[in-house]
Amino acid sequence: MKRAGQIVLTPFPYTDLSGAKLRPVLLLRQASNGFDDWLVCMVSSQIQQAEAGFDEVIETNHSDFVTTGLKVSSVLRLSRLAVLDGVLLIGSIGTIENDRLLRVRQRLANWITGHSA
Repeated sequence: MKRAGQIVLTPFPYTDLSGAKLRPVLLLRQASNGFDDWLVCMVSSQIQQAEAGFDEVIETNHSDFVTTGLKVSSVLRLSRLAVLDGVLLIGSIGTIENDRLLRVRQRLANWITGHSA
């Protein structure tokens, strides 16, 4: 059963739609009650690409790292969003703590509305 806060594997589309790469994504929320579509953000091990004050870094020493299923410190790339059909979500590898999910959602909401954190 899919739920917000899970990290799952899926083919994540390139921004130019020329293809996709199998990678972990964070389920942010179900996009529609009528469809199994999910708003997701890309998860990357390229921490140097993190946008300070926007993206969320998960370090190996963080309390929820073990439950994420990630192998190395990673970044939740809030600037890399997609809405994907639930059938594309291959399998859950882990979860983040609810506090982190709420913080990420709030940061994304602030960005969308133009408010600073």
